[in-house]
Amino acid sequence: MIVRMSILAAALLCMAVPDGFATAQTDVDAAREAEQRRVEVVARAARSAVCVFSTDGKGGGSGVVVTPDGYALTNYHVASPCGTWMHCSMNDGRLYKAVLVGVDPVGDVALIKLLGRDDFPVAELADSDDVRVGDYCFAVGNPFLLATDFQPTVTWGIVSGVHRYQYPSGTLLEYTDCIQTDASINPGNSGGPLYNGSGQLIGINGRGSFEKRGRVNVGVGYAISINQTRLFWTHLASGRIVDHATLGATVTTGREGRVIVEEILTSSDAFRRGLRYGDEIISFGGRSIETVNEFKNVLGIFPSGWRVPLEYRRDGENTLIHVRLAGLHSTDQLVELIQNKPVPDQPDQPDGEPDKPRRQLQGSLDKKQIDVPDDVAELIVERFGYANYYFNQQRQQEIWSGLLVHGDPESLAGKWQITALAEDGSEVRLVLDAAAQSGMQWDDGAAVLKPDMDLAAQLVPSGSGGALVALHLWQRLLTMGPEAYGEVFYLGQLPDSRGQLQNVLTGRFDALETQFMFDPDSGQLTALEMWSDAGQDPCELLFGDYRVVAGVALPHEITVRSGDFFQWRLQMTEFALNEGS
Repeated sequence: MIVRMSILAAALLCMAVPDGFATAQTDVDAAREAEQRRVEVVARAARSAVCVFSTDGKGGGSGVVVTPDGYALTNYHVASPCGTWMHCSMNDGRLYKAVLVGVDPVGDVALIKLLGRDDFPVAELADSDDVRVGDYCFAVGNPFLLATDFQPTVTWGIVSGVHRYQYPSGTLLEYTDCIQTDASINPGNSGGPLYNGSGQLIGINGRGSFEKRGRVNVGVGYAISINQTRLFWTHLASGRIVDHATLGATVTTGREGRVIVEEILTSSDAFRRGLRYGDEIISFGGRSIETVNEFKNVLGIFPSGWRVPLEYRRDGENTLIHVRLAGLHSTDQLVELIQNKPVPDQPDQPDGEPDKPRRQLQGSLDKKQIDVPDDVAELIVERFGYANYYFNQQRQQEIWSGLLVHGDPESLAGKWQITALAEDGSEVRLVLDAAAQSGMQWDDGAAVLKPDMDLAAQLVPSGSGGALVALHLWQRLLTMGPEAYGEVFYLGQLPDSRGQLQNVLTGRFDALETQFMFDPDSGQLTALEMWSDAGQDPCELLFGDYRVVAGVALPHEITVRSGDFFQWRLQMTEFALNEGS
C-alpha cells in the first residue's frame, strides 16, 4: 500500500508541474549553451591578443595581431617607451621578439611587428560605426602585467557609450570618437583589443578614468575605434611619426546652439574652397554636426592630408565642398613634442592623477638599447622624423616594383619630345629632360625652365600652378627613380581628388613638394600633385589612357588642374623618346 501511494504521489506531482519543470530546464540548457558559446568566442578571439613586455622588464602593456605576418596594434604610450624592440607573448605559450614600426603620438596608437612566424592568428575587424550602447563586449590583455605565464586576462561587459571625446592629455594624446565600456580596463590593458560579443575587434583599449587614490578601474574605460586605426593603418606601416589633421578653422556654439566657424586661416584649403567666418557647419566627413564635440570627434579620426566633404550654411543656403585637411604639426614639432614620452604601464607605482599617462623625459624618439639581437637589428633603421625608417624603405621598394611591372621607365632616360592636343584643338609641344632643360609651347605662349632659377619661380602656364614644372618632375621620377630623384618617402594611402585611395610617394626637390599617387591594385601612377606654396592650390596632373611606348606604359591623356578655376585636358598624339640623349 505504501509503495502504491508513493507511485501515485510521484505521478500526481509530475502531472502537476510538467510545464514549469520543462521551462526551467529549457532555461538552464539555454543558459549553458549561451555560456559555452561565450567561452568559445572568447577562446577564439583571445588567440590574437598580445601581452607586451619591455626588454628591461619594467613595463609593458597589451596589443592585438591584425595580419598573419605579425603586424600588431598597441598604444603609443605602451610601445614607444619600450624602445625600438620589445618582447611579446601570446596564449600559445610562446615569447616573441617584436620591433617598433610606426607611431601616432596624438591618437595614442602604435604599430609593431612580431617576428618568428608568418601564420599568426589574427583578429577579425568589425565596423566600429555599427557599435551601439548596450552591446556586449570584452577586453583581453595584460592588466597589472599579470601575464607572466603568457595567458592574457579577459573581462566582460557592455558598451557604455560611443563617439566619446577625451581632451588632450599632457601635450599630445587626444582620444576622439572613442568607445566607452564598463569591461574592466586597468593599467596594463593599454593597447589591447576590445572585441564585440561575436569576437570581432572594435577598438584598441587605451584610457580609463581612475580613482585619485590609485590607478584602479572604476568601470569607465575608453577604446580607440578600429575604424580610426583603419584610416591610419598605411601611415603607421610607413614607419613614420604620424600626424593628425586640422581643418585650419575653429568652431564654437552659436546663440541658437548651432556650430559656427569662429576662426579660419586664409591659407587653409577650407578657406580657398569658400568657407568663411560665421558659416554654420551642417556636416563634416559624412556625419551630421550638431555640437562642437561632434565636430572634434570626426576631425580627430583623419590623418593629415585626407580629403573630406564639408557642408556649410550661409544666408539660408547650403553649400557642399571637399577640403584637404592639413597637419597639426610639422615633423620638427612632432619630434620635439614626443621628447616627453609616456612611460609604459607600471601598476605598482600609482600616479594619483586620473586619465593622464605619466610622462618621463627621454633624449630621443628611439630609446638606445644594448644587446639588440641580430634578427631584430636588421629591421631597425634610424632616421630623423621616423619611428623606424626600415619599413618606409620596404614600402618604397614595393611601390616602385609595382610600377616596373608596366615596363622600366628608367630605360627611357634622356629627352622626351611629346605632341599633344588640347580640348580646343590647339597643339601643345613638350620637351622634357630631367637632366637638362624642359620646355613647353602652347597656343598663346612658350617657356623654358631655367636651371639657374628656382623651379618655384617658374610656374607656367599662368594659373596652372606650374604645369611645366609638374611635368618636368613627373619625367624626373620616372627616368631617375626614387633614389636619384631627391628626397622620397612613402606617406601612406590618401584619397585622390576623385575619392579613390592611392599609395603616395612624397618627393622633395628644389624646395617643391610633390605627391606621386599609385593605384594599390595595378601599381600604375595615376596622379601627381605639386605644391610651390603650402598656402596655395597645388598643380594636379591626372594620368589616363595608358599605352605601351618603347616597352613602357605611358599615359596618353593628362589632365592638368589647379584649384577650382584651371583645367586643361591634353591628348598625347606623339612620343619621341631619345634614349640617353
